[in-house]
Amino acid sequence: MKLSYFLAAGIALSLSVSNASAQFKRLLQKAEQKAENALDKKTGVNQPQGTTNVPGGTNGTGTGSSGTSGNNPSNNSGGGLVSTPPDVKQNLADAETSYKSKSYGEARYSVQQAMLGVELEIGNQILKSLPATINGLTKVDKEDQVASSGAGWAGLTIQRKYTDAKDKQFSLTIANNSAWMSAINLYMNNGGYAQQTGGQQNWKQTKVKGNRAIIEFNQGSGYKLSVPIGQSSLIVCEGVNFATEQEMMSAANTVDIDGIKKQLGEQ
Repeated sequence: MKLSYFLAAGIALSLSVSNASAQFKRLLQKAEQKAENALDKKTGVNQPQGTTNVPGGTNGTGTGSSGTSGNNPSNNSGGGLVSTPPDVKQNLADAETSYKSKSYGEARYSVQQAMLGVELEIGNQILKSLPATINGLTKVDKEDQVASSGAGWAGLTIQRKYTDAKDKQFSLTIANNSAWMSAINLYMNNGGYAQQTGGQQNWKQTKVKGNRAIIEFNQGSGYKLSVPIGQSSLIVCEGVNFATEQEMMSAANTVDIDGIKKQLGEQ
């Protein structure tokens, strides 16, 4: 037989199964609706069609609030989770013990945790070395962040924000990020080319304390300065409501780039 015959037969069978499935679903919905109506009459509760009650006070429409229905109390206390970096020495000791007992999976896990602990310690030390103020803007303590994937110095991210009493802000991000580095290298490889949008230059190459960099400007988000340091790290400075490029560069020049590079072990 021809292939087209089998194809046509397959399509027909598929449509038949689909129609049967649709009919079954409609019958099931009618049965469920009748059961709900019978339950409503018995309990005296009028339940809207299309919703089903679930534990915790939520419903099938997603409009309920968790833990506020019935006898379940809502949570109004608790201090959350405590940020506890991995113990480097303990994890190294655990890795050695696991390795000697040929528990290689556990040894690998302990080494990764030790690496994560080291990265977080580096990140916290870099945060401490950053200035408390930059050009009249004060650091926002609650915005300080250090994060790491612990994947071999490839996922460390350090963030700090500075602001004033109004709407001016300077953000600083130090990261090992391959995607960002690829984008910056693409800019660098374009030499002195500067894209134009509506007659306004929106990025160009520059230097910060002798380090090559890319500065960008967007009317909606402000200034962005990207400074590669070493083989895998970069510093990104973002300025919101800075009056001029010179003011943005002045703020960026207060950052100890060489010190950060040294702490990261970059050449």
